[in-house]
Amino acid sequence: MPGYDEARIAPRALATEAVHAGRDDLARQGLHAPPIDLSTTYPSYDSRGEAARIDAFATTGAEPDGPPVYGRLGNPTVARFETALARLEGTEAAVAFASGMAALSAVLLVRASMGLRHVVAVRPLYGCSDHLLTAGLLGSEVTWTDPAGIEEALRPDTGLVMVESPANPTLAELDLRAVAHACGSVPLLADNTFATPVLQRPAEQGARLVLHSATKYLGGHGDVMAGVVACDEEFAGRLRQVRFATGGVLHPLAGYLLLRGLSTLPVRVRAASATAAELAGRLAADPWVARVHYPRIGGAMIAFEVDGDPHEVIAGVDLITPAVSLGSVDTLIQHPASISHRIVDADDRRGAGVSDRLLRMSVGLEDVEDLWADLDAALERAGRGAGNSATGRTAPAAAVGH
Repeated sequence: MPGYDEARIAPRALATEAVHAGRDDLARQGLHAPPIDLSTTYPSYDSRGEAARIDAFATTGAEPDGPPVYGRLGNPTVARFETALARLEGTEAAVAFASGMAALSAVLLVRASMGLRHVVAVRPLYGCSDHLLTAGLLGSEVTWTDPAGIEEALRPDTGLVMVESPANPTLAELDLRAVAHACGSVPLLADNTFATPVLQRPAEQGARLVLHSATKYLGGHGDVMAGVVACDEEFAGRLRQVRFATGGVLHPLAGYLLLRGLSTLPVRVRAASATAAELAGRLAADPWVARVHYPRIGGAMIAFEVDGDPHEVIAGVDLITPAVSLGSVDTLIQHPASISHRIVDADDRRGAGVSDRLLRMSVGLEDVEDLWADLDAALERAGRGAGNSATGRTAPAAAVGH
């Protein structure tokens, strides 16, 4: 981002970076809040110089020096968010897109343009990511494997290894450092949507690409849709070229909302994670719950399998919102087999641990006692409505860390 010398900024704590990254030049401009630049085009009286800058972009994908050229090449407001997210993830660059799926599509197109269409992937992934790979909509071919089989699954035309940890929706965790080692020279893409850089930074563990559905925790308020890839500058240049060619750009207002969301990201994630950990413990002891999945690294996501009808639990909540998505300030609950992972083949879905009785809950910032009262009542109504009896259970469900 133009306007300040990033090399002069000393390393800072994550909480400090979340507040100041992408905004370091504001005080020198006499500003406190970052401006929103809604321009789609920009005046230029030096057409020769502009031609040279466009040629440079076409060659390397580097952001053009000097004033902006056109909204599809880049936007100053969006660039602030990209700068901030890269600093939080510890990468050289980040490239933002109109959605998480647009971001993943751009990564696949970059590799395909190099003749590397084969992808090795580990389930579970977000349902639409799974579908994009399986259906071959962008010409990709996927080999599904477990972490131990990654190295054997690699081929000369493998362009990418993709994992998600903690995974959507089971919260299964992977040893990212071991996975990166198994990838060899093939880039590892780690979906870090659930963990966020507050809980883990995959680039430090060997991932070359870190994917976020920024719609979730990075925005954090359920009012912006976006995706972003944090990576090295070389790969970022290729992603910018794909973004320019395909038009999957992020709107400047979304860039502004995301930059604002990052400033409270550590506070939101840590507060929601503390509540989620408490709820996971209570669910593990609940007679109507068969199994609880909660990651070792913590986080605000819980998955749990019920003894009763999961659809009745969904219908029975009052304070908790039954809705897809996650990472907002309010608590959301959904049934993955019916919605977020419905598009995945049923056998593949169940084989990845996404059972028909699994519920996924994104814990927000409400009081833990209010959330528990709502959830507990819904679980009991669903269990009793299905004719189940809790009196015969000899031990509570296990709280499982994957």
